[in-house]
Amino acid sequence: MDKENLDSKSVDRSQELVDRFLDAIWMERGLSQNTLGAYRADLMTLGRSLSEEHKSIDTAEKADLLKFIAGRVEGGAKPRSTARQLSSFRRFFRYIMREGMRDTDPTADIEMPRIGRSLPKTLSEDEVESLLHAPNIDEPLGHRDRAMLELLYATGLRVSELINLKQSQVNFNQGVLRIIGKGDRERLIPLGEESQRWLRDFIDGPRMEILLERQTDYLFPTRRGDRMTRQAFWHIIKRYAEKAGIRKKMSPHSLRHAFATHLLNRGADLRVVQLLLGHSDLSTTQIYTHVARERLKDLHGEHHPRG
Repeated sequence: MDKENLDSKSVDRSQELVDRFLDAIWMERGLSQNTLGAYRADLMTLGRSLSEEHKSIDTAEKADLLKFIAGRVEGGAKPRSTARQLSSFRRFFRYIMREGMRDTDPTADIEMPRIGRSLPKTLSEDEVESLLHAPNIDEPLGHRDRAMLELLYATGLRVSELINLKQSQVNFNQGVLRIIGKGDRERLIPLGEESQRWLRDFIDGPRMEILLERQTDYLFPTRRGDRMTRQAFWHIIKRYAEKAGIRKKMSPHSLRHAFATHLLNRGADLRVVQLLLGHSDLSTTQIYTHVARERLKDLHGEHHPRG
């Protein structure tokens, strides 16, 4: 985008409105910083594009949005990315209508692009076992990584919940974790004996070796005594997946997906899995039933004489 063509007043006006919108929805829903960041990126990309026509984001019309979306599609944007942006725009325009800044919603008659249901990439139980054994537990950081992987697979935590976990959230007496998830919703997750053992061993020894004289409330600190970032943990998972010989495309939530799928494969109730994952809507959890069903079809085809 040619910066010389940008109208600075329009950009400033868009920035002001986007900031107000983000403040409002954060107060309403307690959304994560990642979600708020995605809203900001989507809306300011639109705002900068509109400024070339000397418009701020609140004055956009349907034709402006269609032109913007068409340009993104021609540039190679995928349907899922386009749908996410349109969802951001809809929420923004509903907000400014509610605030009395305009009477019409320019996104009202724009159809969402069709997106096929994307099944989570999940690991087999054997692959999870290989991944869990990849860290070198003779080293303090390797022991930390093993404890983190064990906890992820045992509880189905989101990566953001894992790296923000504090010692005060672990209750060994009751054998549970207390998690504050999306929308500030609290849930209690049971800890199995194996994950409790790895946590206790880590806290009693390697954690102190990592911290030395430093102090932090975060359960899984870095060598500098800081909270680990999502990006750092993502690199850790990729490194161990490669070491374990896992060729599947991994994501930071691969163990969360494995947790849900393996529970359902072994007969867990869908609503129990919903509670453990912290999903507010059962339909979000239901995608894992499709994964489990595909697994059952594979087993049937492999072992049934008429498969």
